[in-house]
Amino acid sequence: MEPTVSGVGVIDKAAAILSAVEVSPASLGDLVERTGQSRPTAHRLASALESHGLLRRAADGRYALGLRLVTLGHVAADHWPLADAANDALARLRDATGESAQLYVRQGDSRICVASLESPHGLRTIVATGAVMALDQGSGGRVLTGECSAAGWLESVAEREAGVASVSAPVVDAQGSTVAAVSVSGPIERLTPTPGSRLGPAVVAAAHEVAAAAGLV
Repeated sequence: MEPTVSGVGVIDKAAAILSAVEVSPASLGDLVERTGQSRPTAHRLASALESHGLLRRAADGRYALGLRLVTLGHVAADHWPLADAANDALARLRDATGESAQLYVRQGDSRICVASLESPHGLRTIVATGAVMALDQGSGGRVLTGECSAAGWLESVAEREAGVASVSAPVVDAQGSTVAAVSVSGPIERLTPTPGSRLGPAVVAAAHEVAAAAGLV
């Protein structure tokens, strides 16, 4: 893989190693295949990242993301202005709906949860802050790609995970661009197979609150 992102070859190659294990753990052979790097280079960089806690070895010996990234992710999320601005709106949304509330932003071909508040119910959806998910699964991901209904929200049922439903709405800036997605999620048995009709307006209102609190509009 040629260093074409930052112009600093070793940084680009190390970032490629981390990206290669973002979705699933990888053997050294997998790293070579996924990054296009030579075996010695992939091994050298993976070993260095492991020594810094950015990678770890799974029980089967494959490389996985390291626990230090959890700390870094929480710190980054805590200092993310949009996440800070969303806290009060998400808390009100969770309290009004009784369901878990999240804020997602897009990063490349994925979405990242930058804020998450859990439902008080024992049976609830738990999305960790820093979790990386696909864009094409779940209402939050599809909202970030620009998809939305005339009512201003999208719903998904058992799309990302069996038994889970969600409703999401876009956080839009003054230029009309979607910069984030506000979501509520929970078990289908409580949200029903058509959760948008009941929860959609509250999610849309929360998305507007986030935009206003962040000074986007």
